[in-house]
This record gives sequence, C-alpha cells and structure tokens, in this order.
Amino acid sequence: MTPQELRAFCLSFNAAVEDFPFGPDASVFKVLGKMFALSRLDGRPLTINLKCDPEDAVRLRGEHEGLIAPGYHMNKRHWNTVTVDGELPERLVRELIEDSYDLVVAGLPRAERLRLDRP
Repeated sequence: MTPQELRAFCLSFNAAVEDFPFGPDASVFKVLGKMFALSRLDGRPLTINLKCDPEDAVRLRGEHEGLIAPGYHMNKRHWNTVTVDGELPERLVRELIEDSYDLVVAGLPRAERLRLDRP
C-alpha cells in the first residue's frame, strides 16, 4: 500500500477528514473530531497508528511481531503501530484501519453514529 492509497482509504469512510494538529508531517485522520489513525505518510518505513481492542492488540502484536507494535507515543493498551511496507497483507491493513474507525465511531453519541450509518 502506498502513502497515497493509505490516505485515500482513510478518507473513504463517512465523515473522515485529514488534519495536521501535530505539524505538516503528521497526518491525523478523524471522524467527527475524534482521531482513528495517525501516520507520517512520508516516513520510511510507512507506519500508521490505529486504535485497537486491547485483547486484539496483544494478539496481533504476537502474531505479527516486528510489524505490529504498541502504539508509538500513544496509549499502548488501546493503540498499535502497524508497519505498512508490504509484509502484512493489504487486506489485513485495511481491516485494521476499518476496525479503528469503527471503535472510534462506537464511542460517539448515538445520534452521531446514526448520521454515519453505523448504529
């Protein structure tokens, strides 16, 4: 997955926007003001921080050692840093991004979730 494909996929979700609160190099992808992904799209290797269920986070780190790690500069219980360099299947990366988006949406008030078609 290229940086452009990563950006496009993150922005493909309902109400997703890209913001730069940490400077011009750090793309923060948000839904209704809440972050679901963070990436330095020009970073080598390309990585993305994603929200994750705590139990799944630990399992994924064990299954993909060196490619999925505790979230860099994030709450390590709820965030993973995923290396997007082609070693992980692109389908898994897409699933992890969607899961992150869904976890953030699940924490939104019901009325906002309904507006996003994610009850």
